[in-house]
Amino acid sequence: MPKSPVPADIKRQILDRIKQGEVSITQIAQEHGLSDKTIYRWLSKGATSAPSWLELNKLKKENSALKELLGRVMLEVELSKKKN
Repeated sequence: MPKSPVPADIKRQILDRIKQGEVSITQIAQEHGLSDKTIYRWLSKGATSAPSWLELNKLKKENSALKELLGRVMLEVELSKKKN
C-alpha cells in the first residue's frame, strides 16, 4: 500500500532543518518514517536555486577542513613510506 504524500508545510520544515544543519538526513528520515532516498530526491529538486551566503560560507569552511585533513593524511603516508 503506497504511503500518503507528505504535506507541503511538513516537507518545507524538514528541508529547512536539513539546510540549517540541525539534523542529519538519516535522523530526520527516521523521525518522519521516510527513506533517505525520498529526502535526497526532494533536495535535488530544490537544488536549482543558488546557495545562501550562510550555506556557501559553511561549505567553504568544510572544504578547507577537509583539505587540511587530506594533507595531514598524505604527509603521514609519505613519512611511513620513508621509514620503510
